[in-house]
Amino acid sequence: MKYSLFLLLILFTACSKNYEKNLAEADKLIEQKDFKKAIELLKEATTSDDEKISVSALKKIATIYQQNSLPEVNYTESQKIAQKYFYQIFERFPNSEDAPKSLFMSAYLLSNELKQYDLATKQYNLFLEKYPDHELAASAKIELENIGLSPEEILQKNLNKSNAN
Repeated sequence: MKYSLFLLLILFTACSKNYEKNLAEADKLIEQKDFKKAIELLKEATTSDDEKISVSALKKIATIYQQNSLPEVNYTESQKIAQKYFYQIFERFPNSEDAPKSLFMSAYLLSNELKQYDLATKQYNLFLEKYPDHELAASAKIELENIGLSPEEILQKNLNKSNAN
């Protein structure tokens, strides 16, 4: 019994170190702009039992897609994928330090890049429900007030408000 527990502990430690190695290797590949290979390594790391490793890998993948770093993926598709990875962080790790920012980014991409206003509204409201005191709560409220409006419409709305005062 003690022997099998010891082997299990060694196996767990070895797997954890492999995921850490994947993250480190992915960082090097990102610096070299080899995003495709980096994503492969990062996807493996997302399966880690270590929350920090999984969250870090998910964030890096989301960022690669948000920055539209893969030329073979068109801009809109890249933003859709980024949004899904950001939302995964919130969904899988709602109590992590990165969950609020990830949920906000998911809603932001839905609204501002993908023009999916209904879903964005739901996610911003979920953000405000889950994290009412977060530093991004004020931004989420502003986003909700202006969802679907063009920059010109927002400017006109703000001008009208200041003229009314």
